[in-house]
Amino acid sequence: MAEKRDYYEVLGVSKDADEATLKKAYRTLAKKYHPDMNPGDKDAEAKFKEVNEAYAVLSDPEKKARYDQLGHAAFDPAAGGTGYDFGGFDFSDIFSSFFGGSPRRTASRNAPVRGDDLLATLKVEFMEAAFGTSKELTYNRVERCEKCGGTGAAPGTAAETCATCRGAGQVKQSQRTPLGIFQSTRVCPDCHGAGKIIRTPCPECKGRGMKTVRRKQTIKIPAGIDNGERTVVRGGGNEGVNGGAAGDLYVEVTVRPHPVFERKGPDVYCELPITFVEAALGAEVDVPTLEGTEKMNISPETQTGTVLTLKGKGIPNPHYGGKTRGNLYLRCVVETPKNLTEKQKDVLRTFGDMTGNKNYQKKQSFLKRFFTK
Repeated sequence: MAEKRDYYEVLGVSKDADEATLKKAYRTLAKKYHPDMNPGDKDAEAKFKEVNEAYAVLSDPEKKARYDQLGHAAFDPAAGGTGYDFGGFDFSDIFSSFFGGSPRRTASRNAPVRGDDLLATLKVEFMEAAFGTSKELTYNRVERCEKCGGTGAAPGTAAETCATCRGAGQVKQSQRTPLGIFQSTRVCPDCHGAGKIIRTPCPECKGRGMKTVRRKQTIKIPAGIDNGERTVVRGGGNEGVNGGAAGDLYVEVTVRPHPVFERKGPDVYCELPITFVEAALGAEVDVPTLEGTEKMNISPETQTGTVLTLKGKGIPNPHYGGKTRGNLYLRCVVETPKNLTEKQKDVLRTFGDMTGNKNYQKKQSFLKRFFTK
C-alpha cells in the first residue's frame, strides 16, 4: 500500500496556512480533480479523494491539532489512533461555487428582499442643467401584481407549502463514500427553490407575483448638474419581495451642447468676436452671459486671445448648494473684415502706409528673431 502523502503537501499550503488559504487551495484542487471534470480518469478520482481527506482534517481545528502532533498515526487504529471519521462533514459550501448549489441561502425563503436599483438616462438643455429644472421621465418598473396582491396565485386561491422541502426551497442529500458520508444541498426539484407551489397561477402575472409596468416620474434636476452626473429618486426602483424595500432609481443626465458656451466644471467659456476698430480703439460692447447680454468695456489695443473675466457669472456649484458660482471667461477674437468695397480697401491701404511695422510689436519682434543669426 502506498504511503500517505503529507496533507499540507496534498493541498500545497504551509503549516501556518489560515482557514481562507486552506479553503482556496481546496476549491482549486477539488474542481481540478472532480470526477465530473475527469470522467473515467482513475488517477484524478484518487487525487480527488486524497484532496477531500486532507481538507477534512486540516479544516477541523481538533483533527488538525491531532494531525500536527502525531501525523497520520493520529487516525491509524493500528497505531492507537481514532481512525478516519468524516461522517457529517458538509462539503456543499465548497462544491456550490462550481456545481451550482447555494447552501448559504437556506435561511429564510420568505425573508424580505430589497428591490433592484434602476438606471435611466435623461437629456436636458444646457441652461436647464445650469439653473435646475424638473423633467418627466417614463420608464419600466417591476411592481407587485395588483390582481393577486403579490402572491402569484389566482384570486380566490392560495399557494401551498412545498411538501418535498417543507418550504425551505432546498433539499439535502447524503452520499456514502470510502471517506465517509458527505452531505450536499441542492435546489428543491419540485418548487425550484420557491418553497411553495402555486397550483392556479394568477393570469395577470403568470404566477410570478410581480409584473413590469410603465410609470411616469417627475425628476428634479439640481442646478449645476454636469453631463454624465446622476441624480437619485429614493424608492423609485423595482419593488421589493416579501415586503422588502423598493430599490432606487438613478437618473444619468446628458446635457446637450450649447451653441455659444462651453462648460468646464462650474466655469463657462465663450469666444467673443470683436471688430478691428473695437480692438484697436476700445469700445463698449454687448457680451453674452447665462442670464442674457450685458455691457462690457473692451480696452484699447486688445489682442486676439485676451481673456475677459466676469466673476460669479458661471454655473452654480452644486457641491455648495448652488450658493456659489463659477466664472464666465470671454476670449476675444479680432475678426478681419470681409467683402470690403474698393473705397474701404483704399482707406486701409492708406492706414497701412501710415502705420508700418512700428505699430505692430509682435510682428516686429518676430521678424527680428527670424533674421537674427
